[in-house]
Amino acid sequence: MMRKTNLVVLAGAVTVIRHILSALVLFGFNCHLHAEEASLLGIVKEKPKTGRFVRLPEGYMVPYKVTIPTSGIAFWMEPIPGGEFIMGSPAGEKGRSKLEGPQHKVRVEPFWMGRTEVTQGEYRNYMALYSIFRDQSFEHLTEVTDENKIDAVSAPTVIYEPEFVFEFGDHVHQPITTVSQYAAKQYTKWLSLTVGNDYRLPTEAEWEYACRAGSTTAWHFGEDPKLLSIYAWYRGNSWDEGFRKVATKKPNNWGLYDMHGNAAEWVLDYCEQYKTSDQPSVAHRDWFRALKLAPVSVRGGSWGSRQRACRSATRLPSDMDKWRDYDPDLPRSPWWLASDFARQVGFRIMRPLKPMTAEEKQECWQPLDEQTQFDIEDLIREGRGAWGIPSAQLLKDAARKEAERLEGTRQQQK
Repeated sequence: MMRKTNLVVLAGAVTVIRHILSALVLFGFNCHLHAEEASLLGIVKEKPKTGRFVRLPEGYMVPYKVTIPTSGIAFWMEPIPGGEFIMGSPAGEKGRSKLEGPQHKVRVEPFWMGRTEVTQGEYRNYMALYSIFRDQSFEHLTEVTDENKIDAVSAPTVIYEPEFVFEFGDHVHQPITTVSQYAAKQYTKWLSLTVGNDYRLPTEAEWEYACRAGSTTAWHFGEDPKLLSIYAWYRGNSWDEGFRKVATKKPNNWGLYDMHGNAAEWVLDYCEQYKTSDQPSVAHRDWFRALKLAPVSVRGGSWGSRQRACRSATRLPSDMDKWRDYDPDLPRSPWWLASDFARQVGFRIMRPLKPMTAEEKQECWQPLDEQTQFDIEDLIREGRGAWGIPSAQLLKDAARKEAERLEGTRQQQK
């Protein structure tokens, strides 16, 4: 299956630094938006004349664009209406597993969902923090303490074998893959501290609700698997090519791309059998906390999945032993997966309508299983991991590091 290809030089490399000063001025010290401005992002008072919107008592939720200040890289968020839906698949659906039942009713509050999977362009400035945090630690410039730990983020370590991880390309618009659920959660914390709104992984119910976009069929577009190639990159059209640029297929009815295929997507939930109740469960509250490392649910299928494995209700339980099988170190990295299959696993972000509580931030940004907590502290203590407090200067440094990496890659390709 594997075909070694030349790495694709990240597009727009020469513009990485150009956007820094203007972006930092916009976002201010420590890159926090003013609280009032941040809370209004994505909400307008008057009904839009065109485009998608979700009506609220106080106005209208609309799509909005966010530029990550350190890079000029931008992403879009799409409004998702609140409502109720039947989660899971009926017993007669082809390809169904027992994990998709029993079907049950879930109530969902309005939220915004990432229009696409998180891309390599979005993720790389977060990756660049690792060497900066390490330098700060060696030089005793900053220290994470019990008092400031709540604002600290850990940075993913340097990729062990980038030629393998990015065999299918490292373009800014391709999805980031091989990341662990913990790394995805820490990215959402870093992003939240950077741009001023609360972002996190979706719960499993929120993900399926957004994927279905009001549908009750096997895929959000209907029951005919022959139509999947219009909406998704999967085994039938991308097996030899791997992941593709996001948003190159048709979106679902709520404006979300690649909910079927391309990169399979982490969610917050531990993967266990669904439960039924006389009352609807609440998507943002009644989710399965992952108190063990695995299995955690991964949704949507990937570029390597067959048609039936890309259905709206499909649940893939994570297997961290197999998915980190190529990792030569012990303890294995809590930030990176390391296996052939791992290159099929990415993630997508969401933003709740209401700001997250301190308890919600702890559950959605930090590891809940003791094994990951122990491994992180152990690796950082041994100098094999790093964490720090995001700041405006750190973002400048991260942009510089990323620009240097891009230039080095460009020179190697000459």
